[in-house]
Amino acid sequence: MDVQTLTKFPQITNEKLLQMYEQMLLIRRFEEKVDELFKQGLIYGTTHLCIGQEATAVGTCAVLQAGDKITSTHRGHGHSIAHGASIDRMMAELFGRTTGYCKGKGGSMHIADVESGNLGANGIVAGSIPLAVGAALTAKMQGLSYVTVCFFGDGATNEGSFHEALNMASIWQLPVVFVCENNQYGMSSSVKEMTNIKHLSTRAKAYGFPGVTIDGNDLIQVVETTHEAVTRARAGQGPTLIEMETYRWMGHSKSDRGKYRTETEVNAWKERDPIRRYEQVLHDAELLSADKIEEIKQMVESHVQAAIEYAEKSPKPVPEDVISDVYAP
Repeated sequence: MDVQTLTKFPQITNEKLLQMYEQMLLIRRFEEKVDELFKQGLIYGTTHLCIGQEATAVGTCAVLQAGDKITSTHRGHGHSIAHGASIDRMMAELFGRTTGYCKGKGGSMHIADVESGNLGANGIVAGSIPLAVGAALTAKMQGLSYVTVCFFGDGATNEGSFHEALNMASIWQLPVVFVCENNQYGMSSSVKEMTNIKHLSTRAKAYGFPGVTIDGNDLIQVVETTHEAVTRARAGQGPTLIEMETYRWMGHSKSDRGKYRTETEVNAWKERDPIRRYEQVLHDAELLSADKIEEIKQMVESHVQAAIEYAEKSPKPVPEDVISDVYAP
């Protein structure tokens, strides 16, 4: 990784380089606190943490413009934060409070902010892929300039909706970028046992558009690759499939102890920690000192603590709220 490779992108200034580091730390600390709060019984339901995958979200969203859209997955907290969501409202949603993004009704897997272009997370594997294609079709039919980025996991590439959506995006040359976060496991099943190809990105060839596999823990490679795909989509040249190889440090969900993985494997991936790697890059470029690291970490910690306080003080829904904001009572 070398920050000099990003100087050709005018939106990636030195300030943006530091902001991406801060965002990655914010995602990591948010997820760590959510894990703690679940264990304390302060948050209910379930959650899917993206610790270890911070670079895919931050690097992808870094190249988007105002008006661009994203769709997310059940492991979507990082996507929301990287796209500019308020962690106060996110935490309130997890606490089931009315000040949350979905008024406390959606929970961890369904955070959405349509006004900012976050079309929502989705508890259904591959559920967001057709939604992203629909948003991209809207842009093309109405002559709008926005691009839609669709996040999904490796398991989603074996769903029928994945193939149907990619085919439609291809034949209509839609402005959509498909981002597969291959974290090596669909629940407890290794991707090596679920597919018979080396790289999931090769599936793009069947639909006639580019597919590429990259190191999803290399933030700069994520930025560079996504920028090219987004630029291509915005120019009317159609979709791209980017497979970002990464790893979730935690279990699939809060109830998963991850016994199907070896300690050696987990530790090997932790050595490829995207935050530590990017931190070293910024240090080598003389953009980040030890004092600055500590300052940013303290700021992130204060931000997360303030979000928890906001959530705890926010009002709980009343029984009558159960029939509001639904299609049919």
